[in-house]
Amino acid sequence: MQLLKSSIGRKILMAITGQAMVLFAVIHLLGNSSIFGWLPGGINAYAHHLHSLPAPVIIGFRLGLLVFVCVHVWFGIQLTIENRGGRPQQYAVKTLQKATFASENMIWTGGLLVAFILYHLLHFTFQVVSPETAALSHPDSLGNPNVLGMVVAAFQNMFVTLIYAGAMVVLFLHLSHGIQSFFQTLGWSNDRVQPFITKAGTLVALGLFLGYAAVPLTILLRILK
Repeated sequence: MQLLKSSIGRKILMAITGQAMVLFAVIHLLGNSSIFGWLPGGINAYAHHLHSLPAPVIIGFRLGLLVFVCVHVWFGIQLTIENRGGRPQQYAVKTLQKATFASENMIWTGGLLVAFILYHLLHFTFQVVSPETAALSHPDSLGNPNVLGMVVAAFQNMFVTLIYAGAMVVLFLHLSHGIQSFFQTLGWSNDRVQPFITKAGTLVALGLFLGYAAVPLTILLRILK
């Protein structure tokens, strides 16, 4: 519990939970990319495989992610309030990064991402947004929930596509600082490797942005139908 009483300890927990969510974002993107046909049966087959897992596994995984998000958000808010109050503790390692737009607005990009995640869950997971195209009530030819039809119908709407594309811009900003901050927080950064870490973090964030944005944009442009 001593870890939670210091700002350094809370930064470490924020860094670890943040990178766990980055790993989830990468895995989730690989699954979403099945919409382009690399997996036999496409995204419908991918969704079917996921929902065929035992219920305790699915529930446990979702609860674990929820804990990570809550810890990350809670300590993020606490540390932001402390820093703006002029009472921060010293960093575990020397601050090597210059302030950027992304680093100065982490609390805001994080808040927007939480709002987007809630919308995304209501839209594609619980399917209470646009129920007329919900996958659960519109099975495909094999009797599986028609996730492809639901996703295509959603992103043929320009307003919905703009919401998702805009959220991916926010994700890019948040991760372009968050990934490199992880290494600094854990003391794995120095003057020699910091430029490489900064570039690598930006490239990972850019890759996630392009990967996630590709789905709604290719559907909106009628490239993917």
